[in-house]
Amino acid sequence: MYTKHKWESDVHYNFGYVKYLPKDFDESKKYPLVFFLHGAGERGDDLDVAMRHGYMKYVREEGREYPFIFVAPQCPFDKYWGCYTESLLAFLDFICDTLPVDKDRIYLTGLSMGGTGTWMLSMASPDKFAAIAPICGSGIYWNADCIKHLPIYIFHGDCDDIVPISESINMLTSINKRGGNAKMKICHSVGHNSWNCAYGEDELLNWLLQQHK
Repeated sequence: MYTKHKWESDVHYNFGYVKYLPKDFDESKKYPLVFFLHGAGERGDDLDVAMRHGYMKYVREEGREYPFIFVAPQCPFDKYWGCYTESLLAFLDFICDTLPVDKDRIYLTGLSMGGTGTWMLSMASPDKFAAIAPICGSGIYWNADCIKHLPIYIFHGDCDDIVPISESINMLTSINKRGGNAKMKICHSVGHNSWNCAYGEDELLNWLLQQHK
């Protein structure tokens, strides 16, 4: 079940967001949280657009069910996730305070602009997350040391002509040469839409759900 909401804050950007709760949701239980950052093509004020790709695509189109809480804020037109780092972290705190989230199992993922946002947000507050999964994003190589302790699974298409695969390879190399243990799946003969490879199959999902702080 997914629903659409608007976050109300006096000091931070008020994101519209989509929330998904697992089947048979029980407020007395704790659930893992997948915090999702969409790509540049999904910016705006229409939350249906924000659900165009990623796990919600499969909920909407195929009726798939997932064992986690899923939250996806929407970035406004002509902005990018790096404009809202403080607001995103405050919004994440709000979600964790108002929903039964297992704070040892918060997973951050995003695609394209959201893949870049995943790198940036995890670097801003690395201890909030149990694992991250940046999909076809661009990285910040020189700042990799602060996330070297995190479980990281990167996806990128080898035919991507929007964000070159070298961006993910350079991040992988930078993290691991600093003592990290990031891994990467190259989606062969795939262009920029490696998110279908990442979210449409069970490999990433199963990996995420195994990660704990």
